[in-house]
Amino acid sequence: MDIMTTLIVLALVATIVSLVWGVGSMAVGSEFDHKHDAQFMNARVAFQGVAVALILAAIIFTLV
Repeated sequence: MDIMTTLIVLALVATIVSLVWGVGSMAVGSEFDHKHDAQFMNARVAFQGVAVALILAAIIFTLV
């Protein structure tokens, strides 16, 4: 497994962890959720963006 594959897997795992953490927080619905709901969503979107960018970079580097 090369470095690009490792980075992609890490970005995907980070996306899943932030998604599960946000959904778990929302399910409880405590004050913690109301205070941090936007942060969980922003983290998930950022990790997804990084994952997509890395996947696209891997595809481009493979074709070149």
